[in-house]
Amino acid sequence: MSGLIPSVSELTLLKVLWKQQPLSAREIHDAAADELDWSFSSTRKTLDRMLEKQMIGLQAVHGINVYSAKLEKVGTLAAFAHDFGRRVMEMDAPLPVAMFTGSKLVDQQELTQLEQMLNDWPADDDGHS
Repeated sequence: MSGLIPSVSELTLLKVLWKQQPLSAREIHDAAADELDWSFSSTRKTLDRMLEKQMIGLQAVHGINVYSAKLEKVGTLAAFAHDFGRRVMEMDAPLPVAMFTGSKLVDQQELTQLEQMLNDWPADDDGHS
């Protein structure tokens, strides 16, 4: 179940696309501007890197390049949360789903799915979940 884990800046751009897609690089940059506080060229470089990693897709619509998320939202958030729990918080048990309650990013159905994914996460070779 280990999925591709985006960096914090990649996750910020994915969150923009999960809310609305497809979007142009400028639209993505403008939507993420408050959170990232960086230049448009940094957004473009990050989008290029995400294309290489196949996190997002690119297509031309009416002569404008637009991006769409290829990574599924709940699975990506589960992988990100699992990684955060293990590496940052040094927890062997799944993160409590209550920490996601009130999130504007996931609805109740997605929250239930996220909880299930975190609880069912397979153990790694060291026996850690």
